[in-house]
Amino acid sequence: MGAAGKEEEKQALIFTYGTLKKGFSNHGLLENMFATGDASYLGRYTTLDEFPLLCGPFKVPFLLNFPGSGHRVSGELYAVSPAALACMDELEGTTKGHYERLPVKVEPVGGGGEEKAVMRVEAYYAHRSYAEEMWRRGGGGEEGNGGAFFGSYTEKEAEGYVKRADRPQRISFLDQIRLFISSPSSSSSPANASNSYNTD
Repeated sequence: MGAAGKEEEKQALIFTYGTLKKGFSNHGLLENMFATGDASYLGRYTTLDEFPLLCGPFKVPFLLNFPGSGHRVSGELYAVSPAALACMDELEGTTKGHYERLPVKVEPVGGGGEEKAVMRVEAYYAHRSYAEEMWRRGGGGEEGNGGAFFGSYTEKEAEGYVKRADRPQRISFLDQIRLFISSPSSSSSPANASNSYNTD
């Protein structure tokens, strides 16, 4: 299918906050999609609501779907074709229970005027099967600094990131997540965290 045909396909809008951003390890996937006309960069955006964003095993970033906890998260917005979306779903392990693609409201960074263009797009969140435990592990519910949560995945947070090919292959990523969650940390129990999971 030519570039004109790809423009006619319904494009998905995907908010990226971690390794798919420019300058990070998985951005090459999007660069390949740019070359084939399957993706386009729309700009820098931030979430309308606050969300917990933290690093898990191997310094992999996880956005947790608990609005109102954490920070407004900054990232990049891309329009992608159905074929590109399938590749992104594969990278993010949506069929393996690693992440799940769900709606999020974002607005452009530094958008001019009184009315900012709020958009409803999608992002890859930590899968609900372990999100609450990850939230606790990150210090969710602690008074003060918001635990280990941050508003932007930068070079500082990415320092020590281990690429998929360099991780132990004898254990699944989901098992690595479970090991990370069960490792000692200072954490508190969330107040009704399971009731605040956003499925909108």
